[in-house]
Amino acid sequence: MKDVTRRTFLRHGAAGIATTIGLPTIVPSRVLGARGSVAPSNQIAIGQIGFGWIGGSHLATLLNRKEVRYVAACDVNGRKLEEVRRKIEAKYGEDRSGGDYTGCAAYRDFREMLARTDLDAVVIATPDHWHAPISIEAARAGKDIYCEKPMTLTIQEAKAVVKAVRRYNRVFQTGSQQRSNVFGPFRRGCELVRNGRIGRIRSIDVSTGGPPIPCDLPEEPRPDDFDWNMWVGPTPWRPYHSKLASVHWRPYREYCGGGFADMGAHHFDIAQWALDMDRSGPTKIYPPDGKERQRVRFEYANGVIMNHVGGNCLGLTFHGSEGVLYVGRDGLRTKPDSIAKEPIGANDTRLYASNDHHGNWIDCIHSRKRCVADVEIGARSATICHLGNIACELGEQLHWDPAEQRFIGNERAEKLASRSMRSPWHT
Repeated sequence: MKDVTRRTFLRHGAAGIATTIGLPTIVPSRVLGARGSVAPSNQIAIGQIGFGWIGGSHLATLLNRKEVRYVAACDVNGRKLEEVRRKIEAKYGEDRSGGDYTGCAAYRDFREMLARTDLDAVVIATPDHWHAPISIEAARAGKDIYCEKPMTLTIQEAKAVVKAVRRYNRVFQTGSQQRSNVFGPFRRGCELVRNGRIGRIRSIDVSTGGPPIPCDLPEEPRPDDFDWNMWVGPTPWRPYHSKLASVHWRPYREYCGGGFADMGAHHFDIAQWALDMDRSGPTKIYPPDGKERQRVRFEYANGVIMNHVGGNCLGLTFHGSEGVLYVGRDGLRTKPDSIAKEPIGANDTRLYASNDHHGNWIDCIHSRKRCVADVEIGARSATICHLGNIACELGEQLHWDPAEQRFIGNERAEKLASRSMRSPWHT
């Protein structure tokens, strides 16, 4: 029996092992995948890092998926981590005829979790400054990855994550759920644009929040069960503050690209999809001038202008030579109205069809195909956010080479494409 490992069990099944060692072949139906359950050999063992607001939504979704099984949870907040562990084990305990279940390990350091040999995939739902280091370590450890958007904190990090994911042949899903029609009819809108229903695209108005600001929060007493050093991680050291430790870190440039990168990672992503620019990007970036341009503007090599605008942050508007199309989380509207009703024909361009973002990730883990929001797509969308923020910070026009992914003739901008990391962290 000592030679019957977990992986051998999953590979050959309970019946095969029982036959080999001379035991009766009566096994629980759930082991064989009967009655709607999924056999352990087909379940994906996952761990999750980060259980804040967005992380909690991932947990709520994946905990009810029979195709996956949480075997590990990681968070710097000890109280939250224990709550999550109990929730996972209570859920799986309900699904077992025996009741009790104690199969979810809790970690404060993600590196210990990634060292597990029985872990197939990870969900990364941390603040943005941790996305790249954890993604790269997960790829090196041979884990498939679901990482929240924006995918990285800097342009150079985006390039590094793509390199690691490709090198280690991992399946990567960026949390750009709009590609899977989770929040609205985005694929439909992109297909109408791609197939010329509003003519040649002249400009796009993208509604997002504003650029980030430096963090100036004062020091507060730190809870005993919170690993603040790990939360700060690769960013410059600063004392604990409860706003950062909860879900209010997004405005600050040390940890995120502000509201501009928050919804921008969603809406710029859809603009790229509609323009067939998933492997490219804009070539010129103009900062606000306080006159004609109140916000940042992007220009593509084909002449399309993409404007950052204020508003409800729910979507984006395409202005074409033959009409206008708005698509957002509040629906799809066109001028003239008839465009929205036009069918996509058999000979028209069809885009990657996904209506379940987590399900697409799970399917691709099995098939080893690329996800609807593959790592390079996530990197390109995040890069647009970083380009806009750098233009605002420098206050000057930038020239960008999307093929080489570098600034042209601007050393100051090139320096802002990366950031030094606090020791011992690196990408």
